[in-house]
Amino acid sequence: MSGPAGTLQVRELAFAYPDGRQALFGVNLDVAAGERVAILGPNGAGKTTLVLHLNGTLTAGAGSVTVDGLSVGKPTLREIRRRVGIVFQDPDDQLFMPTVRDDVAFGPINLGYRDAELAARVDRALALTGMSGAADRAPHHLSFGQRRRVAASTVLSMDPSILVLDEPSSNLDPVARREFADIVLSLGLTTLIVTHDLLYALQLCPRSVIMDGGRIVADGPTEQILGDAELLAAHRLELPYGYVLP
Repeated sequence: MSGPAGTLQVRELAFAYPDGRQALFGVNLDVAAGERVAILGPNGAGKTTLVLHLNGTLTAGAGSVTVDGLSVGKPTLREIRRRVGIVFQDPDDQLFMPTVRDDVAFGPINLGYRDAELAARVDRALALTGMSGAADRAPHHLSFGQRRRVAASTVLSMDPSILVLDEPSSNLDPVARREFADIVLSLGLTTLIVTHDLLYALQLCPRSVIMDGGRIVADGPTEQILGDAELLAAHRLELPYGYVLP
């Protein structure tokens, strides 16, 4: 049974890797449709482990994940992976076809789209990221920032209800960083952003959560979270040197 598009509920999520390392300890998180939420925390906090549960890449040892009212599990996996689109930190992890158009079409083709309907999905996804003019180029001939936008297009072509971005500002120059932020803001999708870039979180996400040791240790308005110097220091986070919140 489906619920409102773009909603996420995580309940008592626990997960241990095969080597026995416990990565998540009873994580609870609710995200409403249209929210943009930053997931902050030091390396090893469990951020990536958490988001890989959202589309079923990892399977919980205990607890549950629900997307748009659908429980994440084997029976729903195909639909969940359409609804939850993850854009990884390295775009080359997602781009492997001869042309940009082929890469963006790959997902919809696997969903059964063909001909005019397929072309419309590809064209729309490229337009959303400002990459229409690169449709027939080879991805490896593009700049890093352009490849990140194409990687986002490969996800958007699936018409997701939730967008997950893993370190979206990494390795981008200031202009590309701003351009990608403008794209995210224009989409209006429920968005989770895993980032160490606290100013990017402030720019894009009204709400932030801090993870540490496999738990959510803080959840609130981003300005409030980033304004708490003791909280940031306790979890190995810091604003750029000399930056003062307005």
